[in-house]
Amino acid sequence: MGSSQNVKNPLKRSFESMNSMARITSEAMDVVKNQSLMPTSYQVEIFEVAKRRNTIAVLDSGAGKTMIAVMMIKELGQSLRLNGEKKLIIFLAPSVHLVHQQYEVIKCHTELEVEELFGAKGVDDWHKETWEKAINAHDVMVMTPQILLDALRKAFMSLDVVCLMILDECHHATGNHPYTKIMKDFYHDKFRNKPKIFGMTASPVIRKGVTSTIVSGRRISELESLLDSQIYATENRAELEESVPSAKDVRRFYDPPSSNLELETLEAEIEHLREKFDAALLDLQCSLPCQYKDINDKAVMFQKRLSSDYATILWCLDNLGLICAYEAIKICIEAASNVKEECEAFSSEKASLQYNYFLEEVLSTILKSLPQDHEKLLGVGYNSSATICRGYISSKVCELLEIFRSFGKDTKVSCLIFVERTITAKVLEQLIKRTACLSHFGVAYMTGNNSLVDALAPKAQKETLESFRVGEVNLLFSTDVIEEGIHVPDCKFVVRFDLPKTVHSYVQSRGRACQLGSQFIVMLERGNIRQMDDLFNLIRSEFSMNNTAVSRDPDACVKKSCLMKEKDTYLMKEKNTYVVEATGASVAADSSVSLLQRYCDKLPGDKYFIPKPMNTLLSKQLVCLEACKKLHQMGALSDHLLPISEKPSQSSSHPNCKALASGAGTTKRKELHGTTCIRALSGTWGDKLDGFVFYVYKIDFSCKTEQLYSSFVLLLESKLDDDVGKTEVDLYLISKFVKSTVSACGQIHLDAEQVAKAKCFQELFFNGLFGKLFIKLSGERKFLFQAQETLWDPSNMYLLLPVELLINCSEPWRINWGGIESCVSVVEFFKKHAWISAERSESNRKNMLVHRPDPDGSDAESTNIIHLANTSISLNNLKDMVVVAIHTGRIYSIMAAVDNTSAESPFDANSDAEPSSYSSYADYFNKKYGIVLVHPQQPLVLLKQSHSSHNLLVDFRNEGTSRGKKLHGDSRMAVEKPRCYAHMPPELLASIDVSHDVLRSFYLLPSIMYRLESLMLASQLREEIALNSQNIHIASSLILEALTTVKCNESLSMERLELLGDSVLKYVMSCYLFLKHPKKHEGQLSAQRSRAVCNSTLHKLGTDCKLQNYIRDSPFEPRRWTAPGQHSIWPNHCEHGVDTIEVPLDGKFITEDTKVVVGKCCDRGHRWIGSKTISDCVEALIGAYYVGGGLGAAIGLMKWLRIDAELEPALVGEAIKVASLHSYDPKAKDIGILEMKLGYEFRVKGLLLEAITHATEQEQDASFCYQRLEFLGDSVLDILITWHLYQNHSDIDPGELTDLRSASVNNDSFALAAVRQKLHLHLQHCSGFLEDQISAYAKSVSDPCNSTKSLQVTKAPKVLGDLVESIAGAILIDTKLNLDEVWRIFKPLLSPIVTPDKLELPPLRELIEWCDSVGYFLKQICTTKGDLVKAELILQLEDNQLVKEGCGPNRKIAKGQAALLLLKDLEERGILSKRPKEEKDDVSCTSLPSSDGICCLKNEGTDLKFNKKQKIIQVNPGPESGDPQGFDSDRLNIPVLPPIDMKKGGPRSSLFALCKRLQWPMPTFHTTERKSRSQMVIGEGSEQRTGFNSFESDITLIIPNSATIVVKGDQRADKKSSFDSAALTMLYELQQQKRIVIRAQ
Repeated sequence: MGSSQNVKNPLKRSFESMNSMARITSEAMDVVKNQSLMPTSYQVEIFEVAKRRNTIAVLDSGAGKTMIAVMMIKELGQSLRLNGEKKLIIFLAPSVHLVHQQYEVIKCHTELEVEELFGAKGVDDWHKETWEKAINAHDVMVMTPQILLDALRKAFMSLDVVCLMILDECHHATGNHPYTKIMKDFYHDKFRNKPKIFGMTASPVIRKGVTSTIVSGRRISELESLLDSQIYATENRAELEESVPSAKDVRRFYDPPSSNLELETLEAEIEHLREKFDAALLDLQCSLPCQYKDINDKAVMFQKRLSSDYATILWCLDNLGLICAYEAIKICIEAASNVKEECEAFSSEKASLQYNYFLEEVLSTILKSLPQDHEKLLGVGYNSSATICRGYISSKVCELLEIFRSFGKDTKVSCLIFVERTITAKVLEQLIKRTACLSHFGVAYMTGNNSLVDALAPKAQKETLESFRVGEVNLLFSTDVIEEGIHVPDCKFVVRFDLPKTVHSYVQSRGRACQLGSQFIVMLERGNIRQMDDLFNLIRSEFSMNNTAVSRDPDACVKKSCLMKEKDTYLMKEKNTYVVEATGASVAADSSVSLLQRYCDKLPGDKYFIPKPMNTLLSKQLVCLEACKKLHQMGALSDHLLPISEKPSQSSSHPNCKALASGAGTTKRKELHGTTCIRALSGTWGDKLDGFVFYVYKIDFSCKTEQLYSSFVLLLESKLDDDVGKTEVDLYLISKFVKSTVSACGQIHLDAEQVAKAKCFQELFFNGLFGKLFIKLSGERKFLFQAQETLWDPSNMYLLLPVELLINCSEPWRINWGGIESCVSVVEFFKKHAWISAERSESNRKNMLVHRPDPDGSDAESTNIIHLANTSISLNNLKDMVVVAIHTGRIYSIMAAVDNTSAESPFDANSDAEPSSYSSYADYFNKKYGIVLVHPQQPLVLLKQSHSSHNLLVDFRNEGTSRGKKLHGDSRMAVEKPRCYAHMPPELLASIDVSHDVLRSFYLLPSIMYRLESLMLASQLREEIALNSQNIHIASSLILEALTTVKCNESLSMERLELLGDSVLKYVMSCYLFLKHPKKHEGQLSAQRSRAVCNSTLHKLGTDCKLQNYIRDSPFEPRRWTAPGQHSIWPNHCEHGVDTIEVPLDGKFITEDTKVVVGKCCDRGHRWIGSKTISDCVEALIGAYYVGGGLGAAIGLMKWLRIDAELEPALVGEAIKVASLHSYDPKAKDIGILEMKLGYEFRVKGLLLEAITHATEQEQDASFCYQRLEFLGDSVLDILITWHLYQNHSDIDPGELTDLRSASVNNDSFALAAVRQKLHLHLQHCSGFLEDQISAYAKSVSDPCNSTKSLQVTKAPKVLGDLVESIAGAILIDTKLNLDEVWRIFKPLLSPIVTPDKLELPPLRELIEWCDSVGYFLKQICTTKGDLVKAELILQLEDNQLVKEGCGPNRKIAKGQAALLLLKDLEERGILSKRPKEEKDDVSCTSLPSSDGICCLKNEGTDLKFNKKQKIIQVNPGPESGDPQGFDSDRLNIPVLPPIDMKKGGPRSSLFALCKRLQWPMPTFHTTERKSRSQMVIGEGSEQRTGFNSFESDITLIIPNSATIVVKGDQRADKKSSFDSAALTMLYELQQQKRIVIRAQ
């Protein structure tokens, strides 16, 4: 049996808020305090009785009833485990607070599996499978009775599985309480296997009027009969009194109210004000142009609210006095914001103003009756008689104050005051706070958390009770909410300010006073006979109840009368109950209303129309029951009588689908996936002896500069698709741009010898340039070509060969076999003369160069002849010669011979050798490599070193920017680094007879091949899709774009296509669902669509089709790219434990670890991918197919993805047929006018009528409304506008395209179009609220003074946007899904469509982006007051702080209003400027010559001067700069920073977090770069590095209204590390100035 205690509840926040007051009860507290506490004899006595029979234990509060229940649970649980029987123990508690506290006790004192259930945990949405799982996993379930009743009614569980049912506070089992329903409807229906019953109560009778033992006996008998149990109360009162001390009963009398002429006059004035307001409200209603039912209903509700406030004020005035009435009015005014929204809806602002006028006038009237210093009326030594006489406080309140005064100055006193009304608790709390002599007491109030306006929220309840528990609150005013169910600490005093209504309330409230020597004080009016009689009746009732319970005959049968009633009502119950035969689920007449309401809640509606049952009377209940029966029979209710929900399919292709479904498609989740092998690159020709026929693809390079690039041919075994074999790729070099062109050139046959030579050429160059020709095998250095390792993999087989430059030749191209054969000869030369081979003896370690005569026939020692390792050559022919060093295997190109140098020249440390003390080059090569030079007198040659390949697919001039976004200036252009040259004796170089153009082209080949490989992969995916869908050809480049993420930093990415694909998918699914399910309402359609297009669904579709293996999610890494025949020198061994290329879909390959690097491949092709990336790729592919082949191609792709979305023409005809049945004759004229405005005449007028009919028309018996068409039209306008923006704005980046769509496709935009085209005049509805809102909005739109930004504050009614969408949906159906025709009609209606230059961002986003661009932090504070949210935005400038406020129904609107005001303020001050983010970190440098050969690059625009040792400068001190605190002289407010993370980026993060916290502007950095031709030692300690470049940064921090601090960091090897050094220096300086404190590690 698994434990659920460690499983985190997904609704934890709601759970905690519902249980915020949950603490262990007083009786349970005793058990918790001492787990080894032995039960008392009376507890054992009751326990033994309860084991024998069903029992209702009657014990006083705090007497340990829960202890007895725990004993029973342990006893029964142990028995079940011994017998191996699976039965459930149910513990029922009537409130959530009790559920949690009893759950804690049971869990603490038993070893059973315990679970707690209540509504806030989402139990209402559980299904049968969830219930079965919970029941099987637990032994004890603690829940509210309503939860159990619902589960029994829905047949999710049966009492057959229950062995014990404990009912806490079982006296609630009366009337229609869930206890009663459970016992009557389910327990008594069972004839066997009934669970054991144990009830607990302190008062078995809760009704009024119990006066005699006979009546008590009858009521107790009813409870016994209902619970099938017998009352048991212990006779051992002595031990009970010892365990639970009784409070002393105290009576406090107060004088009855006397006649007060001033108060009577005041009440008359208030009554006059009310009559005046009622008349004004009535006039306002009559002045409305039209009468609607919703307006009348709202007016009645509004009048009731006002009447309630009026009655509250008068009640406080009569019973509590003037001061309390004054406080009550202030509370009403504070709550007026809740009424404001109701008022604004039906009569603009007039009703709200009238209501506020009424309250303000009443407040003013009462203030006139109070003295000016009324705040001090209850000061020290106040005259109680005078205050009572003048009516300031009542004698009852005065007596209460005297009780409190009697407590003296004891601040540890705890007193609980019970009142009947919430308003009493609130005003008395305020009164005590203003009473000077009681100021030493902490005061609070406590009310329930129901739906009342004055009720206290659960969180506030928890805080109040906690304060009372720890003694911070001494006086706690409360309603009956803590009479039972909520634990409060033992009280010294309990005061009943108002008499209890029932004996139960009397007993429970007195039970709160359980300290030794505590008092139970009842306040009575002197001379009030009725109150005395009520109190006497309560006392007599308690005595009768206790006496009856104690003296009850345990063997008497007392259940006959109730059981007879059960038999009499059985037939009626059967008649008024509907039972589902398949499951046993049932609904009765009294529960049918709630079921029907739950069904209505699932129906679509808006603020103007909410589907709901009309009445709850018995006759109406029977109608609701019949409706539930019909809904079940038509399939709208399930067999468990729940509204049918559109659940996702449970089918899955892998066993771990449930584990994988969690978080699928989210950004946090990362998954390990493999990569797909490119079939077009595979080859079997490697070992064929008779040669092979290759497909030839020529690669040409063109550049505007004078440099030439040799063409190459790519030889493949497979033929490429036409659009892959003929393509262009732009390559971006630092200072130039190269366009590469790939073209198909037919086929060519190479014999085996030619293939071998071609492979040799490829191996030599790719390893010599980008790898190593000498490798270590078994600790021994060997020539690569002599190693046994194979470098050719059949899955990656192709040849890249140079092409001769042909001039005036008929051949289009010719392979440069001369150069290839030269490479072969060099390889053979290396095999014979591997100078560094370990086998060669010391005597043979000499340059074995064969002496050859020079070409001119001169002597070999002639100065014009240069002897290389494998040939001799004229000095004039050296330039641009390609050579390979025989000792390193590195490939160079010769720049020139260096005059006046030789191998005997002093060794230059700036060569390719490491700095040391060699005397000469000859000495260096002798000691380093053991080579004795034969021609040491030859001049050294200057070599241009080879370098690593680079990613040339990224435009470094626009690096970091998306496609289409232009940079400001050339400040981000990549800077060409100083070229590295080497000096070397010529005899160590072997000549390769290829031109320098060939060598130059080799550096372009990795990037061009990577792009070709990507296109091949896209083409391969296209082939797979074509096998399962119609043959539609989509460009491979378009598919590649859909497979490429923005992380690749290339000119193409999936973002634009993803945006389009999202709209296409939404449109197709909307059409499919609309046509496929004509009976489903908009809510059901939206739910199905949401599931169909959500990221988790798309993720599963993508992974099922193995789409994840095609995605490109990281930049091209040239150093890890290898050509066939190339040995990788940058291996990344697989550590994932997967031997195959493909990674299985398993939970162990899923993580949310932020340290996991996304995109980096191991040698097996495994890489981590963001889960959402797969979902995005699915949408992007849909977008690509829509762009390339239209809607038909997109639907074909969806079929391949296994999305069922076929748009059948027959279904369109059915939809048209249904709409044609709508009668439009009464609206024919209106429809004709609307058609003229639209510029389109409907074939089926019923479609247009449906499109303009609001749901409120259903109250007038309309059988249709626009909601389904609005669902369809939403997706229609989305795809049309998105496609328009995609086509017309191809030069903007995806983010801006998204902003354009958001600005165009929204309710405000559509509502504006509706009003401008006057479409709103044709809306058919029956709502006065809606009419008012539309009129107000139309007026604001037509007002020429309103700008676009001001309209952002005026919220457009959603109905207007829905109207436009529904008309679009109607036209689509009427035109039989002709999108082009819909766009023809709607484009002029929606014009002008926003363009990039007209785009206005939401105010808050615009403000945040501006703050980011200039380095300011924006502080946001939101508070909720009633139904309104108040937002405060604080912006700290360098010398000023701006604060603006906004309010609205939600945070978004409130912050938007505040941001709008802040933007206007910034514009008026002239400081709002939008500086592009790209300019923020720009460094503009000029060269400053230095005598030591170091070039110092100094930032322009700064006049700060630093000495070498100078680190800190403080400039521009503010007026408070003398105070080291500056911004805050209070030392207690010094910010404390956690220890600084010294890793890269750590100091900057700490400084930025500090600035954000204190709202200081972001610091700015200025960097100086120093360059040297010799290596420098940079930094100290662990930061020490060697290099040719160093960076030193100074940082400027502006502390508002204080000072500007500038410090300089240390030199570092890279720019970002220099930022860290400067940030660290700044933090230490701030600590030195005592502005911050940094915690030690």
